[in-house]
Amino acid sequence: MNIDPSLEAHVTRLFAPLNQQRAGGGFPITGALSSALNASVTPKSKAAYAVNISPTVATMFSAAGVNSWLRAVHSFLVSAALTDVSPIWASVAGYYSSHYSVRAIAHVLGFFQLFTAKQTVQIELQGNQFAGTFNPKKGSDREHKLYWKVVKTNPLFAADPFFTDNDASRDPSDAGHRERANYADFLPNFPTFAPLNRDEIIQRIQKISNIECSAPPIPSASRFPDIESVQVIAYHRLVRFRDLLDEVLGNGNRFWGVHRDPPWARGFIDYQLVDAQTNPVELGGK
Repeated sequence: MNIDPSLEAHVTRLFAPLNQQRAGGGFPITGALSSALNASVTPKSKAAYAVNISPTVATMFSAAGVNSWLRAVHSFLVSAALTDVSPIWASVAGYYSSHYSVRAIAHVLGFFQLFTAKQTVQIELQGNQFAGTFNPKKGSDREHKLYWKVVKTNPLFAADPFFTDNDASRDPSDAGHRERANYADFLPNFPTFAPLNRDEIIQRIQKISNIECSAPPIPSASRFPDIESVQVIAYHRLVRFRDLLDEVLGNGNRFWGVHRDPPWARGFIDYQLVDAQTNPVELGGK
């Protein structure tokens, strides 16, 4: 990754306070970040306004990013386990793995959406402290477009074909494929319910991690259930988040050091990718 010095400084400062807690320290209570940010909301504001962001609240952006990424890893495992059991839920879980990875990156970049207040928050590093800006949400600023737009417009990811604007009106599109799984009438027949066992899940994930992806396989609604594409691109996205924090933080942050390899995923996933020029495996191959 070619990480800009300003982004490196932002991420480093965002995670620095987490070194002050024990390595196995937990996350804030559920809803802590949204509650803290909602306390600073100017209701029904139609213009952007600045707010003071305490170090404690700023640090929650980093924890929120890691927590969302853990959801991505968990959702990916669920998708892999349901590959042959449920085309519907393998697709939906795979989509949410991608969405949680994108949301994780957006939180680390300093963005958070306040659903009830209908405002978005952006924090930026100014000197050694974070300053915040609240903005009223636009009609198009929905959960599954806002965070994806934030990531896609960041210079680090703007040219990365594994990230898109997630426009459901276009095909191929992650959101369009997810909507087919959720809302289309007369989906294909349901297979016999026979979940994959542990070894089969490991083999499935190994296959996904060894598929060459110089051109990202954005899932297509017209090819539903396009499960392999859903899983391949979800895997690449969760690895991108991990690589970003690994490159910036290295071994210098105890909190990330604990959570970058969740114990409940060990043995299933190694977060490795095959070089596009080495050992390529075509989509649909064995």
